[in-house]
Amino acid sequence: MIINSNQKKAYLFGLLSVLLWSTVASAFKLSLAYFTPTQLLFYSVGASIVMLFMIILKEKKLPLLRQYPKTAYLRASLLGVLNPFLYYLVLFKAYDLLPAQEAQPINYTWALTLSYLSFFILKHKLSIYDFLAGIICYFGVLVISTHGELLSFQFSSAQGVILAFLSTILWAFYWIFNTKSRLDPVVGLFISFVSGFVLIILYMILSSHALIFDWYGFLGSIYVGFFEMGVTYVFWLKAMKLTTNSSKIANLIFISPFVSLVFIHFFVGETIYWSTFVGLILIVAGLLVQQKKPRKTL
Repeated sequence: MIINSNQKKAYLFGLLSVLLWSTVASAFKLSLAYFTPTQLLFYSVGASIVMLFMIILKEKKLPLLRQYPKTAYLRASLLGVLNPFLYYLVLFKAYDLLPAQEAQPINYTWALTLSYLSFFILKHKLSIYDFLAGIICYFGVLVISTHGELLSFQFSSAQGVILAFLSTILWAFYWIFNTKSRLDPVVGLFISFVSGFVLIILYMILSSHALIFDWYGFLGSIYVGFFEMGVTYVFWLKAMKLTTNSSKIANLIFISPFVSLVFIHFFVGETIYWSTFVGLILIVAGLLVQQKKPRKTL
């Protein structure tokens, strides 16, 4: 089978995105050894704003910042409350409380949360596969969170598990409300991050949260800002734009959590439990089930 040049580029951008996203759980955990979640949020969002602005300049999209209606800018600014402010504040706190191998798979169930919230908010129909996927995915989460001891219901941190689940809700809300945005995706993300950065500063002032500096934490924050929040998102958009079959690229994302476990083991130093691997297989299996074409809906 001959693959055309655009499809090859789509695979390249897609795989590069997956590789970079696979490193961020480790980057979160390593950076949180030096910074609090709020401090990490401040530095990483600041770095992301710089990166997104550089991308806007490189792609000659600067004129787009002035040509949309005021309502579009207002919507993008309000989205900044969800992402980056609330979402990453909650996510970083979850990673601060949980081992990376637990926080990462739970956060990965956001696609399922998105389907359920879309049912209530956007009136989208749910298929029998959505319910089956929920049973499989959340059973996988239970396996991971209890380290395979399902009847004990003892977690590394119950608060961390709740926050990790909350992050999936916040992220799903962001994408639901973002569907109505008329802005170019990169421009819209830039505006949201600028408004979110203002909120972060206000939050730090009101909570009397001290801002410290540490080179290791700072470099980790730059990495998170560039590759979790910035350029990887653009690579993924390019992959989806170049591909002739979006599902082929979208399915690459299922590689990410398994590669992430390798990085977590070697860079963070966590011993990967058998329950984490089994639970992750269940979560990915559930998400694959969710992708099946529905024959009947509810």
